[in-house]
Amino acid sequence: MGKIKKALITGITGQDGSYLAEFLLKKKYKVYGLVRRVALEDESHRLWRIKHLLNKIELKSASLESYASIVKTISKIKPDEIYHLGAQSYVAYSFEDEFSTLNTNINGTHYLLSAIKDFSPLTKFYFAGSSEMFGKVQKKRQDEKTRFYPRSAYGISKVAGFELTRNYREAYNIFACTGILFNHESPRRGFEFVTRKITSSVAKIKLGKQKYLNLGNLSAKRDWGHAKDYVKAMWLMLQQKKPSDFVVGTGKMHSVRDFAKLAFSMVGLNYKKYIKLNKSLLRPAEVDTLQANYKKANKILGWKPEIQFKQLVREMVQADLKFFK
Repeated sequence: MGKIKKALITGITGQDGSYLAEFLLKKKYKVYGLVRRVALEDESHRLWRIKHLLNKIELKSASLESYASIVKTISKIKPDEIYHLGAQSYVAYSFEDEFSTLNTNINGTHYLLSAIKDFSPLTKFYFAGSSEMFGKVQKKRQDEKTRFYPRSAYGISKVAGFELTRNYREAYNIFACTGILFNHESPRRGFEFVTRKITSSVAKIKLGKQKYLNLGNLSAKRDWGHAKDYVKAMWLMLQQKKPSDFVVGTGKMHSVRDFAKLAFSMVGLNYKKYIKLNKSLLRPAEVDTLQANYKKANKILGWKPEIQFKQLVREMVQADLKFFK
């Protein structure tokens, strides 16, 4: 038996954090989660995604806004791997509160990297990048060499995190890498995200609890995959001999309209009868299309998406029907 690996996950209470925790537990890791004290005091609301894991993982109270609390946690645990998924990640909100989005997202990443450098230099670091870094895309399919052109405070904060991660890797020889993840969804997605907004509304409309669904830009296209597939890619990045950055996506694009049409059809309804267009839901600077070229991840990590778009939508609709019943 080799030594048990220790992993620390920031954002463990989120969609990706919960799937990653399950994945690492199966791999026999000792899993720690970084959570704010408020989450510990409000378990039912904030910890619902990891409720079934609470007796298998260890939660540490710390804040990404406090360097001291991060240093304390990292010095104590000395984790083999840190997965930095914690962020203000709702793009629409980042237009309303740019300050907290930039502060939390950039400083949190910087604090973690600095703490690794000074207190646990052998820790491997994964930074959750985002396709929003590409924003106003410069070429049809985006890969690791595509120029960034973010269109929101969220996208800008992720570009800064990417640069910090690369800088610490090159300047201090830390094993640090970024996964540039395209949109990934699941039944654990937050209700404010468009995919979950659609599937939860479909369920409520089918059950007679809601009449219409308000949407903004139906033509926006995204490369949608399943979060379960993507957490495996994160882990694979930290198992390589050399750190590197990877684009992770499905390579297939669907519009918001495609998503809604499919979701409604799964409960036998015609989407056209239930969707109302709402201009207030349009973003100040829209990102129209995002599509991943994940060739490098496939070649080096041996990774490819396994859950298809239709399967993802069905899983989300069925879960929401059950939830709202």
